[in-house]
Amino acid sequence: MANFLLERTVPLPLTEAWRRLTEWHRHADVVPLTRIRVTTPEPTHEGTLFVARSGIGPLSFDDPMRVTLWHPPSDDATPGMCRLEKQGRVIQGWAEIEVRPGPGGRTRVVWREELRVRFVPGALDGVVGRTARYVFGRAMNRLLRRA
Repeated sequence: MANFLLERTVPLPLTEAWRRLTEWHRHADVVPLTRIRVTTPEPTHEGTLFVARSGIGPLSFDDPMRVTLWHPPSDDATPGMCRLEKQGRVIQGWAEIEVRPGPGGRTRVVWREELRVRFVPGALDGVVGRTARYVFGRAMNRLLRRA
């Protein structure tokens, strides 16, 4: 099981940082070789299910995720928290996205994740963690930069 933590402080209001990170279809624009399909009606709520399909052709797999905690910020002073449970045959674990007030009117974003990749031995958790931190860190940066 690989765990990683990403933290950023961004010059965005809390509500805008939240929107950029939790519009699930936008993740397909920043994660290579990935498509996102939301399978429950909008807006996002506890119980929302979406599927990230990653890979090329026969080397593709689904990464279904369910929102199990959904507390969006109600204004630019109230923190927001979202928790996703990864329910796939290949990828399992969870992810949490949190936004809270930061210094100087900025927003502090925290992304925590625990990944288990089927068929990958635990001895390679360090490699999985470093790779995931790199891929998700780039995705997080891009999501926060794009309106």
